[in-house]
Amino acid sequence: MANSDKFKILVFSKTAGYRHESIPAGIRAIQGLGEKTGGFNVDASEDAALITATNLAQYAVVVFLQTSGDDLLNEQQLASLQSYVRSGNGFVGVHCAAAGLPNTPWYGELVGAHFTDHPKPQHGKLNVENKGHSIVSGLPEEWPWFDEWYNFASNPRQKVNVLLSVNEKEYEGGTMGEDHPLAWCREFEGGRSFYTSLGHFDEAYDDAMFLALLLNGILWAAGKA
Repeated sequence: MANSDKFKILVFSKTAGYRHESIPAGIRAIQGLGEKTGGFNVDASEDAALITATNLAQYAVVVFLQTSGDDLLNEQQLASLQSYVRSGNGFVGVHCAAAGLPNTPWYGELVGAHFTDHPKPQHGKLNVENKGHSIVSGLPEEWPWFDEWYNFASNPRQKVNVLLSVNEKEYEGGTMGEDHPLAWCREFEGGRSFYTSLGHFDEAYDDAMFLALLLNGILWAAGKA
């Protein structure tokens, strides 16, 4: 990537609810992707005071990494995030990001769906959909994975581009039936949003296929795909 195309992203990892131990591994992985590709610089913080219109203006993408809880953002910070997205910028949500602001409909639309629960971590098999999309470019049609298989309050398929799904018959505890999306993207209110429910464990952030998905999602959200 040419230096003139380089951009900045903010990795935001505040937790006002459950806190994932894999947050440091996720930050290191995203920083490593930026360094390896030379495509972007990474600022990382848990300080919600940084979620202002003025500060966010310097970033092409904001990554909500394992963010959680009702009190994730206050009203002013939420309004700043809305303005940021509506100005044509990118949002990436990772895993527990779907558990943030559960009573805020707009945030649920930005992510794509609100998390409800998950069974115990177990093995399953990921299915790649929408294979022509840049985010899943080069990924196999399916691959085995071990994670928390998130259930969601609603199926987002009618409003998003589904990229990964899982067959609930291959594990225990799914509640969404025959159609269970796990990762998706959408153009939303002028901006771009990518979400993946994968990433509970540290090991995910050393996995080449998951890192490729994450990198491609960041690039797509930044309009650099």
